[in-house]
Amino acid sequence: MDVIEFYVEEGYGIRIDLYLASRLEGLSRNYIQKLIKEGLVLVNGKITKAKYIVNEGDTILLQLPTKEEEKPAPENIPLDIIFEDDYIVIVNKPIGMVVHPGAGNESKTLVNALLFHVDSLYTGNDIQRPGIVHRLDKDTSGLMVVAKNELAYNFLVQQLKNRSVKRNYIALVHGILNLDKGIVVAPIGRHPVDRKKMAVVRENGKEAITHYKVIERFEKYTLLKASLVTGRTHQIRVHMAYINHPIVGENVYSKRKNDLGVKTQLLHANKLGLIHPKTGNYMEFEVGLPEEFKRVLELLRKKGGR
Repeated sequence: MDVIEFYVEEGYGIRIDLYLASRLEGLSRNYIQKLIKEGLVLVNGKITKAKYIVNEGDTILLQLPTKEEEKPAPENIPLDIIFEDDYIVIVNKPIGMVVHPGAGNESKTLVNALLFHVDSLYTGNDIQRPGIVHRLDKDTSGLMVVAKNELAYNFLVQQLKNRSVKRNYIALVHGILNLDKGIVVAPIGRHPVDRKKMAVVRENGKEAITHYKVIERFEKYTLLKASLVTGRTHQIRVHMAYINHPIVGENVYSKRKNDLGVKTQLLHANKLGLIHPKTGNYMEFEVGLPEEFKRVLELLRKKGGR
């Protein structure tokens, strides 16, 4: 049985089942309520009820039953592996692929594909996410690094914590960015009403910094490069929407009309730079845009730029 501990610093003032559902991606509210009824959720050392209102400073222990059959199964899914050695795998994740199994996505994930194509992945204490040190959203394509052993995993996690991993993205956004480059500095946390979304929030938000640079301007859109200083959930999507230039095709933080027939959000992690966990050498990888992204840019260029 896995034990997950939370110390409540943000998100308090809501029911504990809602709180845990917002913090644990892949676990439904109904399943969490079941765990609560079975006495597997403790608040400050005591069994609780689903209607308990979470308070700042609470310590929550969630005991999560584990089953052998819950281990992800290897699946023969085509995968674009850019680099692999005994320590790391660099993969170009396609649009529409979830990174690891969870509720509603038990198969056909990046992890399932990796388990088929790669001889070993670091499991640690999380059998559902072997080797995973960072994620991309389902509809964000591009480069990810995956750890094959404990040394690599711990080294990569520390690099991410130290903000020494270089992560660049290409995005097409609504509207015209008049400045050639800029920085968005705005704290990100859970949305105060919709707990499944993120938002720029001043209270209990965590530092979030995104640099952007214009690549090309069109009549109603801007193509830009974005680089992360921090790595908050949905950071680029939230920050671009916050400055009123949401990502084209994005439908969680944007209500803009889809005039281009876009089937997915146009956000692609095109460049990844890191220090190799064994050699200590800096390595940098870059991949081109996916076909859907290129199709839209060709369409805009035919119409003429700004």
